[in-house]
Amino acid sequence: MDIDKTGARSRQAPIRHRNALLFTCTALVALMPGYSTAEEANGAATTLETLVVQGSSGSGVLNTDNDSKSVVATETTGAGKMPTDILEAPASVSVVTSKEIKERAADSVEQVVQYTAGVVTDFYGSDDRYDYFDIRGFTPYTYRDGLAIGRTFAGVREEPYAFERIEVLKGASSAGFGAAEPGGSVNYVTKTPKRERFGEVYGTGGSFAHKEAGFDFGDNFTEDDTLSYRLTGKFQRSDAEYDYSQDDENFIMGGLTWRPSDATSLTFVFDHLDKDGVPGSGGQPLGTDFDRDKFFGEPDYYFNTTNRNVYSLMFDHDFGNGLSFGSNARYSKSNTAFGSAYLSNTRTDGSNLADRYFFGSDTTNEQFIIDANLVYEANFNTVESRTLAGVEYNNFESQNYGLYDPSAPPINWFNPIYTGGPISTAPNYGTANDQKTKAIYLQQDLTFFDKLTVSLGLRNDWFDLGQTDLFSNVAQTDDHSEFTKRIGVSYKISEELATYASYAESAAPPGVGTDPTTGKQYEVGIKYRPDAFPALFTASVYDLTKGDITVYDSVTYLPQTVEKVRHRGFELEAKAEVTSNIGVIAAYSYIDSRIDEPGGANDGNRLMRVPKHAASVWGTYTVEGQGARGDMTFGVGARYTDSYFLDLGNTVSSDSAVVFDTAFTYKVQANTTFQLNVKNVFDEKHIASQDSGGVYYNPGRVVLATLRQSW
Repeated sequence: MDIDKTGARSRQAPIRHRNALLFTCTALVALMPGYSTAEEANGAATTLETLVVQGSSGSGVLNTDNDSKSVVATETTGAGKMPTDILEAPASVSVVTSKEIKERAADSVEQVVQYTAGVVTDFYGSDDRYDYFDIRGFTPYTYRDGLAIGRTFAGVREEPYAFERIEVLKGASSAGFGAAEPGGSVNYVTKTPKRERFGEVYGTGGSFAHKEAGFDFGDNFTEDDTLSYRLTGKFQRSDAEYDYSQDDENFIMGGLTWRPSDATSLTFVFDHLDKDGVPGSGGQPLGTDFDRDKFFGEPDYYFNTTNRNVYSLMFDHDFGNGLSFGSNARYSKSNTAFGSAYLSNTRTDGSNLADRYFFGSDTTNEQFIIDANLVYEANFNTVESRTLAGVEYNNFESQNYGLYDPSAPPINWFNPIYTGGPISTAPNYGTANDQKTKAIYLQQDLTFFDKLTVSLGLRNDWFDLGQTDLFSNVAQTDDHSEFTKRIGVSYKISEELATYASYAESAAPPGVGTDPTTGKQYEVGIKYRPDAFPALFTASVYDLTKGDITVYDSVTYLPQTVEKVRHRGFELEAKAEVTSNIGVIAAYSYIDSRIDEPGGANDGNRLMRVPKHAASVWGTYTVEGQGARGDMTFGVGARYTDSYFLDLGNTVSSDSAVVFDTAFTYKVQANTTFQLNVKNVFDEKHIASQDSGGVYYNPGRVVLATLRQSW
């Protein structure tokens, strides 16, 4: 197996051959009779009401129908596998709905969550291999429909258009979902068929020769709504902001839902993700200040590809009398590869030369995961009880071949001359991993007098681990058993105001020969959801600890063991649609980070990538149309990130900065809109990361224009 550009491109060949067919299908959908029928426009202001959604069959079903209409969610599965009223959930949960994702034109998960309290994004600047963001100072684990995917770091960059919403749980969550870091977790909720006809098609163009087309539509096959479908797709051809780059993508997802009765639902979803891009700029020499598009790697060894297929099955059945059954299963297989020449050292001898190395990776992952649970609801006079009990099985296998070649020729940053890729692209190291996880879990919620809710979560995970060196064939095995718990109490002071307190634990899967990293968190908070308009205001204070961890210094990339890290913080978040014309999303985060290792070299220092302060605000204002002029919506946002340290010794830091975003939407007709989004309006440029070889800047200004037709 060679880790070279040619090999990577060969896996992506179907992208080119499918272009004509896929774009033709998109155009046909837009022109189909009956799909472009305009709705009656009444010109009157719409009164927004708080909508509390309920499951369509069993109590374990999350209804997301309102997510395309409002930025304020009222129900979540982010705090556990049972859908829960956000006001009553004894945890801090932020839900980013599909309406908010569309409003801000967020085309990566990083962009989706960058207006969320407790979340820090873009800390690796122009490295585009993964979704880089931390929650409360730690890399999160991700889940899809409650089933584990893995860490964002070294994972596949997800396509946000596939999801109805993205739920961000702040704090430890292993008792609810399994393997996790103490800072928080992210749950992606897949778009599934609805009981009604709906749809949209759109086209987007913009910066860096960006061309994109997409669609999302569905209907019933049968008149009695027993069989429904949904088809979602996005196809993109673009450059990135660096020379010699590209950012192409094909995404297609189809789903079928069968409802043989009002009590039973079976959904199957298949999606295919095909990306052909670059891993980022590779950095710029220390002490220089070139434009972002300058490239000091090698055009002939510069690729980042993804090819993934996912098959998901979701089943639920309501037996009646408060008892329901639910089960989700997913099989996925992916191949990701990247290669580039990176800067390793900026010479200071006046030669204007920067040393480089070649670094590449080719990874294949295969996963099968299944979860099954029973939910029982009962009332005992003034006590409401909900009990969830379930089992989970997760089989994850991976093979990673890597190439590291320190003999890449140096490059003159004032007169770059490219010399080609490595002499040999054969890998020189590799590892195979096999991880099987079995788990049982229990969640018990008791609500007394419709005021006080006590929630208990218990889970035990059994990890069976195997690791093989692909060159020496030396194999190692290990096994662990981890028991985690969570207890939370929520009290409704009124129908609009609730306070909560919780204790939760986390356990992350270890490597062979090491113990799992564990964490714990104490948190108290208050939530306010007014009856007058759709909104949710949350304030929380927390104290979390992660122990016995190995971290990789962002500057040297060398592993270092840290005995314990403690984060104490305060968060404020608001999502509100104050009137039919005004919407506001705001967040503030404060983190006191401390490495606790008495006698150690880094005792008392802050952890890397953890700013003390972060804040953001996004607001929209709609001017109602008159006569021939349609509605106009203006949006503006600002994101502030304090400086943060880039190494454990706290000797190198990033720049603090404020980045502005804007949006403008014009309703051309009742079902036709034009949208203009500008990210990083003033092209703010600052150092987001730095290592021994170079500096990495934050993303530059991007302008995107979209024409959308819906029905």
